[in-house]
Amino acid sequence: MRRALLCAAVGVLIVIAFAALWPGVLATHDPLQTDVRSALVPPSAEHIFGTDQSGRDVYSRVIFGAGRSLGIGLLATAIALVGGLIVGALAGVAPRPVEAVMMRINDILMAFPEFLVALVVVAVLGPGPVNIAIAVTLAAGPVYIRLARVQTRTLRGAEHVEAARILGVPPVRAFVRHVVPGVLGSLSVLATIGIGSSILAAAGLSFLGLGPSEPTPEWGLMLAGGRNVLGQAWWISVFPGIAITLTVVAATVVGRILRARTEGRRS
Repeated sequence: MRRALLCAAVGVLIVIAFAALWPGVLATHDPLQTDVRSALVPPSAEHIFGTDQSGRDVYSRVIFGAGRSLGIGLLATAIALVGGLIVGALAGVAPRPVEAVMMRINDILMAFPEFLVALVVVAVLGPGPVNIAIAVTLAAGPVYIRLARVQTRTLRGAEHVEAARILGVPPVRAFVRHVVPGVLGSLSVLATIGIGSSILAAAGLSFLGLGPSEPTPEWGLMLAGGRNVLGQAWWISVFPGIAITLTVVAATVVGRILRARTEGRRS
């Protein structure tokens, strides 16, 4: 059962990644082309997902929106992973007083919901896709910092690291070659789950009007665009909502199964 679930989740992610990399292959229309005569047309053979208020093809906009939504999520997760690795590893090797200060600050940030932190950051920096990526990165970073610090503390005392030091390997080289890869492996599994959370947070900020502006095809922005006509044209918001849900669920499933395997549980 779990294997079938993993295959289904990976299949969904492959399709979404293909749409993000080569949207022109899957799209049937220009996502920015307007046609007021075809406004609010329900799903049909010509427009699979219907059209929006400006007559733009919703299916093509969902396909082209995959690249922007997925790109923001991947970028934010990658930066949070690297930043968390650096800060967490430094905290793991720092003197106790320095480590205590660093982790208390980190604990304060973790006390707030990630979306609230991201919302505050965007309020300070201003709206825009770049600022959304920065906000999501800062909101997700504390989780990576804590895990990196714990893994660094654990691996520093591992037998193979001690053996390398006894053999005369310089401390910095031993740390880079034997500790960092182990910490990075743990963070990579966490990042698989974090991608879905980052995409969801970015879409939420775009829904609030803090991300890309019209007519950019972006899932969160498309959700917001259809909320006022939901009773008349449900398809404008439902289909990008389904795309977000499938992406987040698929990434979370893959991440949780990978984490179960790394922890030695039955897969």
